[in-house]
Formats: sequence, structure tokens, C-alpha cells
Amino acid sequence: MAGTRKRNPEIMKQISSFVEEYFFEYHQSPSLQKIATAVGISKATAYRYVVEMDDKGMLDYDGRHIETRSMQRSDYKMNRAPVLGAIACGSPELTEEDFEEFIALPVALFGEGDFFVLRTHGDSMIEVGIEDGDKVVVKKQNHANAGDIVVALVGNETTLKRYYPESEKQRVRLHPENKTMKDIIVRECYIQGVAEHVIKKL
Repeated sequence: MAGTRKRNPEIMKQISSFVEEYFFEYHQSPSLQKIATAVGISKATAYRYVVEMDDKGMLDYDGRHIETRSMQRSDYKMNRAPVLGAIACGSPELTEEDFEEFIALPVALFGEGDFFVLRTHGDSMIEVGIEDGDKVVVKKQNHANAGDIVVALVGNETTLKRYYPESEKQRVRLHPENKTMKDIIVRECYIQGVAEHVIKKL
């Protein structure tokens, strides 16, 4: 007989519970495949459940991210930040614009704002605890104060350095936090954001 198969409420509960547990452990929503594996259903069935749960207002699903009502409470409010390529902590290198994933940043810890995350490599910022492989949480903005650690675009190259504008000399000094390295002196640079937090590589 034709018709829409009735979804199992118990499976819906299991999906909601798994999504929340995964989110609070990994700070991102699980993939449909992970949901399917955890609940013991196929990926296609998991998709149908998630879509129906979205229709019923049990969660929000935009085709990529899943949020339950508990996750949307103020205590659990999150910003979604794309993880973009790698950024040099040595000499500047060509920007990698391909995002690898999205991670959720708790507003209670990171505050409100428009953020992105960049993976670092190199050792020019090791004296402030930014090491090769760390993820740097960057607040997207085009201005900074002297002494801020910024993501700076110099020509077509991006680098993470401490920012010192020297207006009397009509130049900008980008300072590495590594005594073995020299400052980068430029006439101008475009600030893409200010580093606010470091997520350490485990």
C-alpha cells in the first residue's frame, strides 16, 4: 500500500541524543553517516529521519548542520566558524582559501562575532604559545590595535604576526614571536582578522 512510512519515535529520540552528545564532545554536528552508524540504520534512512524531524520542529537541518533545541539554548549558543587551509607562522605564503570543515565555537567562551579558524605551521609565533599544527581562532575584522596578533595579507600572501603600525615611517612592522627571526617590514598590508584564541594540537 502506498504511503509514507511512519517514523519510529524511539529512533528520533536516539538521533536527538546522539547529535547533542556528539556536539558537546566535538563542538560540531555529526555527519549523517555517523548518525546512521550510532543508531543502527542506513545513511538514507538517517537522512529521512533528520528531514522529518526538521519538518516537525524537533531540530534544525540546513543540509549540512544539525541543531537540536537544547543546542540552541542561550547556555549552548554557538558560532559556526569555517576552518580554512593552513597559515604560515614562518615566512608568508600563498593563502589557502579552501575550507576543510566547520567547527562550533561556544559563545560563552569565544563571544559573539564573525570568526574563522586557520591551521598554523611554522615556528615564528612559538614564544606566545602558537605552535605548528595549532588552530587559531580569528575574529574577522579589517582593523587592529598596535600589538595585536593579526592575520595579515601582504600582496597575495597571508601570515600570522604581531602588528605594529609605524605611521611616522609610513610603514607596518609585522613582528614574529621568535627571537631567531626578523621583522617583516611593509608599506601596507590588509588585516583579515585578529587572533583571539588558540586551540592546541593534541
